[in-house]
Amino acid sequence: MPADGGRGGTGLSARSKARKRALDVLYEADLRDLDPLAVLADHVGRADPPIPGYAVTLVEGVCSHRSQIDDAVGRYSTGWSLRRMAPVDRNLLRLGAYELLFAPDIPDAVAIDEAVRLAKLLSGEEAPGFVNGILARVLDERRADGGPASPPGGPVSSAGNAPPVGGRASSGGPAPGAPASSAGNAPPVGGRASSRGPASPGPASPGPASSVGTRSANDHK
Repeated sequence: MPADGGRGGTGLSARSKARKRALDVLYEADLRDLDPLAVLADHVGRADPPIPGYAVTLVEGVCSHRSQIDDAVGRYSTGWSLRRMAPVDRNLLRLGAYELLFAPDIPDAVAIDEAVRLAKLLSGEEAPGFVNGILARVLDERRADGGPASPPGGPVSSAGNAPPVGGRASSGGPAPGAPASSAGNAPPVGGRASSRGPASPGPASPGPASSVGTRSANDHK
């Protein structure tokens, strides 16, 4: 399953792989217009490959807090509704926002950095900056509201001070080169960005996306 452009997940921590599997589930449910929990149950039942426990936690968490997450993301995707985003970007933002808002054991920098990493592997060239900028704003809002601090995980990108994200329209459908399989199941998210075209609606935020922050210890990643 070369879901990361043929790299086979080399170098990814256990939690990074779990985030990728959670994204697979959310992406498939989105494309097929199904309940993510039903898709998750199907994957868990088939166990091919097995679903990590943290992936289950992420999918269930996104579903439990979906309204709050979508509201938070929507406030900062100025002029760009969630339904118009590419499915990969939409669900990456949901995962990242869940970890920022409802997973206090995950360092803020790790939550954003991991979402940006997946955007680099799985989406278009503009996606890392787009994801980085919106999640940084969600974090700024949480801090301004007196939300709980996360464990130390390195500095968070200054992209939170960037102007509202906007940009070109996306078809909002499946990314080119990733059609549903003949069995009716959506394929795992993946493919090189260069073959998929611009899956992200917005321009990169100021500064490189890799400036999100230094990585924390592997047990948080």
